[in-house]
Amino acid sequence: MQFSLWLALVGAGAMISLTPGAGAINTMSNALTSGFRRSFWGILGQQVALVIHVIVVAAGVGIIVSSSPFLFLLIRYVGAAYLVYLGIRKLLAKAETADAGDVPAAVEHGFSMFRRGLWVNLLNPKAIVFFLAFMPQFIRPSEPLLAQYVILTATVVVIDIIVMWFVFAAGAKQLKHLTTSERGQLILNRIFGILFIGVGVALALA
Repeated sequence: MQFSLWLALVGAGAMISLTPGAGAINTMSNALTSGFRRSFWGILGQQVALVIHVIVVAAGVGIIVSSSPFLFLLIRYVGAAYLVYLGIRKLLAKAETADAGDVPAAVEHGFSMFRRGLWVNLLNPKAIVFFLAFMPQFIRPSEPLLAQYVILTATVVVIDIIVMWFVFAAGAKQLKHLTTSERGQLILNRIFGILFIGVGVALALA
């Protein structure tokens, strides 16, 4: 991949990652409830889903999904339902008494955050359609394909990790003071619950 083309990929990847969505909401929520460092588990799950999307598109399965109304709608509505489910869980969540420090008293298991991050990104059919339109812009059929896909995937994943962790998770620290009181925690739960439900409804209706 030419350096100029790679720079264009970096710019496009940064703009995509900086666009708020379910992944950003999930990352901020994890950072507030489990701490900045542990929020990386959820980010890692989101990246695994991203890699799977790239593989699906590269293998040609993405064309089948995007061209099949039934499969597309099935994934779309399952993904929307999952986001609404996460939102309802947030709305019903009770406040936890937190200790002093970066990590609250009740810490969610890392695998649980990883799994949620995986499904949040994986159950988004628009990601498949997006990569179908996005990837060909940076892939040259006349050059070795495997190396190009590896560079593209690694670049997009690294950029998304940086943005999720150092922009959205770090940005959530500005709201950290609200987690020190039960009222503040309930307010945050309501905010993120509504955001999850809103994104889920938008995914279902878009």
